[in-house]
Amino acid sequence: MKRKILAVLVPPFAVCRYGCAGYCAAPIGLFWLAGIGSLIYGFYGGPLGVEGISWTTLILGVVMWIIAAVWAEDTIKGVDEGDLQATSNLCRVVKKPAIDEHDPFEDIKKAG
Repeated sequence: MKRKILAVLVPPFAVCRYGCAGYCAAPIGLFWLAGIGSLIYGFYGGPLGVEGISWTTLILGVVMWIIAAVWAEDTIKGVDEGDLQATSNLCRVVKKPAIDEHDPFEDIKKAG
């Protein structure tokens, strides 16, 4: 229960604590911070400078926060299932290079 609450309130910290921080913490943090910024900016009139609250900017902030929370939940759920390499479906997109993978800079060093 503590993991889910932390994932909803502060998604990047939840991923750092319980998930695959090396892959997902930075993009989740960017979505979360952009959501907070959009929420604050929405209360000051948004990009159009309207009088009062810019509801579209406020909704954008909420949507970005929800994306960060769902992504954090997905990451933490993957750790709970026991897959410690790339725990999230979204984290699987970014993969570590294999040790035996060819390094193109070696060709440059050999040619020079």
